[in-house]
Amino acid sequence: MVLVILTVTMNPAYDVTYRVENFTCGRTHRVKSVEQRLGGKGINVTRVLNQLGRYARATGFADHAFAAAAEAEVPVDFVHALPWVRRTVVISESDTGTATALREPGARVANPHASEQLEVRVSGMLPHISGLVIAGSLPEGIDPGLPARIAQAALEARVPTVCDLDGPALRMASRVPGVVLLPGLAEFEELTKSGAETPAALVAAARPLVDRGAGAVIITRGPLGMVAVTADGAWDAHLPEPLTGNPTGAGDTVAAAVIAALANANPPDWPAILVDAVATSAASVVIPVAGEIDRRLRGHLAPTVVVSELGTPSSESPRA
Repeated sequence: MVLVILTVTMNPAYDVTYRVENFTCGRTHRVKSVEQRLGGKGINVTRVLNQLGRYARATGFADHAFAAAAEAEVPVDFVHALPWVRRTVVISESDTGTATALREPGARVANPHASEQLEVRVSGMLPHISGLVIAGSLPEGIDPGLPARIAQAALEARVPTVCDLDGPALRMASRVPGVVLLPGLAEFEELTKSGAETPAALVAAARPLVDRGAGAVIITRGPLGMVAVTADGAWDAHLPEPLTGNPTGAGDTVAAAVIAALANANPPDWPAILVDAVATSAASVVIPVAGEIDRRLRGHLAPTVVVSELGTPSSESPRA
């Protein structure tokens, strides 16, 4: 039997990418090209997992049109609870390689039983999955404790679980024993109220979360790489030179790389996981749309990733 990695996207989106030469606020621009695809963090994670050779399935909330379109691309099993699905618009500048994102908040869930239906759906899949990713924002009308409840059920079933959330949902998920948290810098600062930015300060701010039971805290730092803290150690991982491009969805590729490793490794080799996560994330930046990676570039970048153990100054030892 092939075990599946399951992703949960509660607030999916149609991702629209506009390509322009030079975007300036307050001006009219001629768009060079437009791309639209199905999106949402968990959908992107599912796509990347499939590119990594892992069988992945997506669930969450959607409307009928989005669910039907998604089913034509990836294996899905959505709860039909949204009256419509939002859009996210990325303005990608070809001359500078920068991107500006506009994210709609999403519709309010109309089905009063949607949360219960999703919990039941995920619970029924737990015996058949090897990993779980709960990612993205929540639509209006959904209890922010829902991701934590799903994560707790999965971890009690011994299914490795990664949560890439924000706000109250991230705070509640952080209390689930064994969960792997994957916040960006802004989400981590909101969670810890620390204002930490340097690797050492991030480790200090994340340590209480691990002491309270989190399996790992991986803080993504964009072009600076990431910092990971577990009960067994802490590490900083980055490329020698960051790549430029479209960072939209780079965090989703980190989630895909991490859950793919956790689904196979027991105990996890965190330095090796971070090498792969940094290389996979960087290999997505050069692709103009989210949820895709350059697999050849990923292979070239992995040997160059620098991982440093974080602790006392005498224990720091860079490795490539």
